[in-house]
Amino acid sequence: MVRFTNSLVGILNFFVFLFSVPILITGIWLSLNGSTQCERFLDKPMIALGVFLMIVAISGVVGSCCRVTWLLWFYLFVMFFLIIILLCFTVFAFLVTNKGSGETIPGKAYKEYRLDVYSDWLEKRVNNAKHWNNIKSCISESKYCVHLELFSDHEPVSAFYKKDLSALESGCCKPSNDCNFTYISPTVWNKTSGAHKNSDCQLWDNDSSKLCYNCQACKAGFLDNLKSSWQKTAISNIIFLFILIIVYAMACCAFRNNKREESYARSNGSPYNP
Repeated sequence: MVRFTNSLVGILNFFVFLFSVPILITGIWLSLNGSTQCERFLDKPMIALGVFLMIVAISGVVGSCCRVTWLLWFYLFVMFFLIIILLCFTVFAFLVTNKGSGETIPGKAYKEYRLDVYSDWLEKRVNNAKHWNNIKSCISESKYCVHLELFSDHEPVSAFYKKDLSALESGCCKPSNDCNFTYISPTVWNKTSGAHKNSDCQLWDNDSSKLCYNCQACKAGFLDNLKSSWQKTAISNIIFLFILIIVYAMACCAFRNNKREESYARSNGSPYNP
């Protein structure tokens, strides 16, 4: 049973090591070949995550299978803080994403998005000019609006109203419903004269590189997309936390096994030989 527990911890961490290799390779590839700001933004976190997982996995394998107690202690120490950090992030993700959703518009399949209905913490992040410029650059480079630009100019506006747009497409690729602009195509609208209560109406631009990327609706669309992603991640984290806790408990058993074997070797007057 002693050797089985240690071996199982070693096997599980060997799979973690294998998992870390493609993450590290992907991060290095993005660092060398990334052509967009979004790709370059991801390279360092992926390299850091890959190296971290690799070090932790090696510590777990060597510590459990080779009976290196201090390495197993290091492994347990890191795993404990990983569990705490993951738990805190999961709770935080649920707290900041429990507010906000799209507004249903009568006669339209898509929804409208308003920034003030989302979490204050998230709203402050996207209202920060530096943060938003980076996000906006990623949205533009990812070409979320391209397939709307390919929507036929000959299709009537009623056909466009039946399109089920994503939050980013609705918020960033077309003007707000409040503006009452004249439809030409999904990404080309003639502005109407007069004052508009919604400040986004003044920011709309038919230039495909601008559109509504500076609009509050675009920020809200991004937050709705982020909210969905964070909630899915938080649910995945709960499953991952459950697995981590089981592995941590097994590693604790392996650590206790190592200490017991060390104590037994000392009591018999022989050097401990893993």
